[in-house]
Amino acid sequence: MNAGAGDPDRDLVGRAVHGDRMAFEALLRRHYDGMHRIAWRMTGSREDAEDIVQEICCALADRIAGFRGEARFSTWLYGITANACRDHRRRGATLARLRQGLAVLVRAGGTGDGGDPHRRVWLASALGRLDPGLREAVVLVAGEGLTHAEAGAALGIAETTVSWRLFEARRRLKAVFDGERPDV
Repeated sequence: MNAGAGDPDRDLVGRAVHGDRMAFEALLRRHYDGMHRIAWRMTGSREDAEDIVQEICCALADRIAGFRGEARFSTWLYGITANACRDHRRRGATLARLRQGLAVLVRAGGTGDGGDPHRRVWLASALGRLDPGLREAVVLVAGEGLTHAEAGAALGIAETTVSWRLFEARRRLKAVFDGERPDV
């Protein structure tokens, strides 16, 4: 069975692949915020996220024909976003910028639930110190609500690897919170 059969974007993708500019624009409008949110959380910089997502949007016109429908379109697109962030990191994104950006993200993007702002800043800082693979899993599952399987498809790894990464991230964050280790 085709994993993307229940994809709410299936019709738009089909039309976009065949040159329908309105369908392509509708896909971009539908998913731009999600791509930007992922890129911002993975790079820690709003400016870098904007650059990355703009590059993806420009390249997507050529790449959309390569979408095979083996997963939902959003999963495929989030995988492209995660890969673009990895490429960006390899090109020289710094950890200090990531920490600063995540701290800003937590302060500016609070849920409004009245939670302790110090705890949110601490969490953003700790997330910024996680290994990139662990952070990617946390961003996609906890931040974006993807299932472990969807996150695995987006990252090009097994679902069980996503589960392990989340377990490991929780363990490391708990150890830091409990004061057992000075760094994650």
